[in-house]
Amino acid sequence: MTDVIRLLTRAQKLLRAATDAAMQEHGVRIGQNLVLEVLWETDGLTPGDLANRLDVATPTVVNTAARMEAAGLLERRRDPDDRRLVRLYLTPKARAAEEPIAAARREIAGRALAGLTAEERSHLESALTKIVAALTPPR
Repeated sequence: MTDVIRLLTRAQKLLRAATDAAMQEHGVRIGQNLVLEVLWETDGLTPGDLANRLDVATPTVVNTAARMEAAGLLERRRDPDDRRLVRLYLTPKARAAEEPIAAARREIAGRALAGLTAEERSHLESALTKIVAALTPPR
């Protein structure tokens, strides 16, 4: 069993390094691409809404959003109907990065999965989904 943990850990480290390198080419840090993916689908979310969709803590999103705002990827605006709320909006720079980032992620996935058959990919996805479910703390 420890070999499986070792292999999962090694695969995760290699995927993270490859993704980080690819994202840096587009002015995005690792993890920020996940924030962008959600906002490309639904721009103008609150940090809390975004945190729920990403299954992370709201302070994590707030800190990430501050870095992304400094990098020119996001802007924070007060909600016009409820001035207590802040909403996160993509900048033109972030919108322009959508296709290059999607292409980079496809390329990384292609390299990572190239040696697997369709059936192996299906089994891997199923197994990883079960592992995530088993280790996700109850809410």
